[in-house]
Amino acid sequence: MDLPVMPPVKPMLAKSVAGIPAGMQYEAKWDGFRAIIHRDGDEVVIGSRTGKPLTRYFPELVTALRAELPERCVVDGEIVIVHDGRLDFDRLTERIHPAKSRVDTLAERTPASFVAFDLLALGDATLMAVSQTRRREALEAALVGAEPPVHLAPATTDIELAREWFERYEGAGLDGVIAKPLDLPYRPDTRSMFKIKHERTADVVVAGYRLHKSGPVVGSLLLGLYDSAGALQHVGVCAAFSMKRRAELVEELAPLRMESAAGHPWAAWTEETAHESARLPGGPSRWSGTKDLSWLPLRPEWVCEVAYDHMEGAHESGRFRHTAQFRRWRPDRTPASCTYDQLDEPVRYDLAEVLAIPRG
Repeated sequence: MDLPVMPPVKPMLAKSVAGIPAGMQYEAKWDGFRAIIHRDGDEVVIGSRTGKPLTRYFPELVTALRAELPERCVVDGEIVIVHDGRLDFDRLTERIHPAKSRVDTLAERTPASFVAFDLLALGDATLMAVSQTRRREALEAALVGAEPPVHLAPATTDIELAREWFERYEGAGLDGVIAKPLDLPYRPDTRSMFKIKHERTADVVVAGYRLHKSGPVVGSLLLGLYDSAGALQHVGVCAAFSMKRRAELVEELAPLRMESAAGHPWAAWTEETAHESARLPGGPSRWSGTKDLSWLPLRPEWVCEVAYDHMEGAHESGRFRHTAQFRRWRPDRTPASCTYDQLDEPVRYDLAEVLAIPRG
């Protein structure tokens, strides 16, 4: 491979802002695996956000990228899997598997797509120093005639349309909106763009915590919601605390500490076999490796309010897509009142309609 921009490249990132800023290029925020594609003839490398290759996990995309991308190019975008008209992050994570036979089976059963939204190099020319506007023009020209599963991300400079997208696209599993300054060059591994994400609140049961890697203070609180059968389902964690607050939480939660997990709704987490058939946070995964995910059980008696951006999974087995943000304790709420019914469900919107939106 001999390209003007060689792998690995860490992608340009975005920082969170409260509202959609004016005077920029706007795109949907895709909920998948960020990927930078290097293609030089038959050679294709799919690089992850960290720079590590993802090529072996998406053989069907390698074939499609050879057919649909320019012969020599470097393209930034997102790998996604669409199921039932929505993005499906669960099925996407299943693709990161050590066994080639499993990868090949899933490539056929749940094929991935690639949504392109930036162009870093074309032919012998690097485009990283040119403006966002010029890179977008070059990307549109490069992908004229591209067919699924390779897509050009819809983009606009109309802020009113961007606001409409922000409200409408969530029903297709999208995360929000990305705003890109028009004169912005491509800056790897810097937060030079802006992301505007949906935020909602929920009252959840605090049923345990993990210790912080630095010592005997709270690393993250384990959160639960009750389903219609009365089972407490794990829905995620909240973890953004100062070190002072982490130490205070250990003292605050001490009255709820259980000597063992016996009798706890999540007692099965302590059993190794539980992790063979369910995604539970009491043990390592292919993402965490050997990271210590042991936890300390609490009597599920306290409720807190958290902010979250996105739920993934079926309604009564769903969980927070990202780490939730602690807002306050809710002594006025009973644990039994913390159910999935309180969660907003966005109006469904077919992702095919998002990808079919005309350019501009």
